[in-house]
Amino acid sequence: METENSTKLKDFFSREYDSLRRYVGTKISDTAIRDAEDIIQDVALKLFSGADRYGPINNVAGFVYKSIRNRIIDVMRTSKKINSLDIDNDLLDLVDVLHQSANNYSSEETVLLLKECIDQLKPAYKDIIIAVDFEGYSYREISKNTEISIGTLMSRRHRALGILYTKIEQRINR
Repeated sequence: METENSTKLKDFFSREYDSLRRYVGTKISDTAIRDAEDIIQDVALKLFSGADRYGPINNVAGFVYKSIRNRIIDVMRTSKKINSLDIDNDLLDLVDVLHQSANNYSSEETVLLLKECIDQLKPAYKDIIIAVDFEGYSYREISKNTEISIGTLMSRRHRALGILYTKIEQRINR
């Protein structure tokens, strides 16, 4: 037998699913891994499974949006640690170039330079750099979620790092 809370939640999710997806999309940058629908599904599962434990839900929209906001915060806080063995020579070359730039730029300017150069990459290159080097995802995880082969992902990252290396070096030597 469906409780009143379950009925309210079911009606709300069926009516407002697209709005929820847009809301989550505005709060996170969709990378290869983070997907608005995954967050919504996680929240919906927890809310439906615990619907009987809550008191009567009077403001369903507020309750759901607050739950989604909290889940987004959890996702953003959870960061995978990059294993030092996963750092390859291309990335070390890029770090060397950035280190050399420290003589010409403050650390804040160096970070801005890196961000600008990453933003100039093609979306596929930008996504792989962010997912692997900043969010700590493995090629296997990305491949599983995107259905792009590991070899293709590795190639994209290698090309992206090469482009970044060149762009940063050019900017430093100006």
